[in-house]
Amino acid sequence: MKDPIVVAGRRIGLSQPPFIIAEMSGNHNGSLSRALKIVDAAARAGVDALKIQTYTADTMTLNMKHGEFFIRNPKSLWKGSSLYDLYRRAHTPWKWHKAIFDRCRRNGIIGFSTPFDSTAVDYLEKLNVPLYKVASFENTDLPLIRKVAKTGKPMIVSTGMATVAEIDELVRAARDGGCKNLILLKCTSSYPANPADSHLSTIPHMRRLFDVQVGLSDHTLGVGVAVAGISLGATVIEKHFTLDRSDGGVDSAFSMEPAEMRVLVEEGRKAREALGFVRYGPTEKEKDSLIFRRSLYVTKEMKIGDRFAPQNLRAVRPGKGLSAKYYDLILGKKVNRRVKPGTPVSWELIG
Repeated sequence: MKDPIVVAGRRIGLSQPPFIIAEMSGNHNGSLSRALKIVDAAARAGVDALKIQTYTADTMTLNMKHGEFFIRNPKSLWKGSSLYDLYRRAHTPWKWHKAIFDRCRRNGIIGFSTPFDSTAVDYLEKLNVPLYKVASFENTDLPLIRKVAKTGKPMIVSTGMATVAEIDELVRAARDGGCKNLILLKCTSSYPANPADSHLSTIPHMRRLFDVQVGLSDHTLGVGVAVAGISLGATVIEKHFTLDRSDGGVDSAFSMEPAEMRVLVEEGRKAREALGFVRYGPTEKEKDSLIFRRSLYVTKEMKIGDRFAPQNLRAVRPGKGLSAKYYDLILGKKVNRRVKPGTPVSWELIG
């Protein structure tokens, strides 16, 4: 597993803070001005990157409104739309891409995209994007994966719905195509997703199985699942992002608002920092607290030859005396001098 992977100066890996991606998707609601405001808000929230999607309705599907081309599932956010109309409404016009990426650069974050066909890859190459994402619904499109891999850019691939065999196929296709920097994302392709369907324990297993970095494309509400993913080794977190869910839009119902994204960035960094490494014993900062451990103290005046007993020996705070673990050993031992109450017990007192 390559760690770290460097993208436009940003280091991605288990040794780094989580790489947070704000996914704009269709939350621009057809307005370039709103799209640029989303970039600004994402940067202020502290994300590392903002992602858009590069497609048109015609590159995604056929212009039909019957059968499987029409969404009738009553549980779908997009019930009542044809696929063509949904993608026409949600797509980001290609002529906006440069302005969005330029705005990202001015804000100090990485701008990149998900291409959905080969023409989108060709277009994004002209814009010199530093990174590519392949969506879950395209993770079995091996020609597209090979096309992206041939650019030589780092690739992120979502694994929603994919079997182990399908993930193996896409990993092989990416590597055969020349990709040297591949990151897989654990993903649940339901919108919004239920935390119980996230199965985050797959993250470390996937990392070991395919010897790649693994992140999380998270469609649940809130930050809990994403932070849990980071604690299991997710190096990348992708969340849909909007200015305000009440503004509506095709993906607004499961998108984060700016204040929530800021919480994710901050808590995600804390989670990664807290993982640390395997360690026992006091840390440097804990050493000052050792004095507050329990230790053995004399509680009543003792004369030479008196024996330690429960009436004159207790384990109390602070920790200047012998460790409380020696209590049973000290009982019955004689003191070799006069001892005042409040004296910490030491081996020098015994004999």
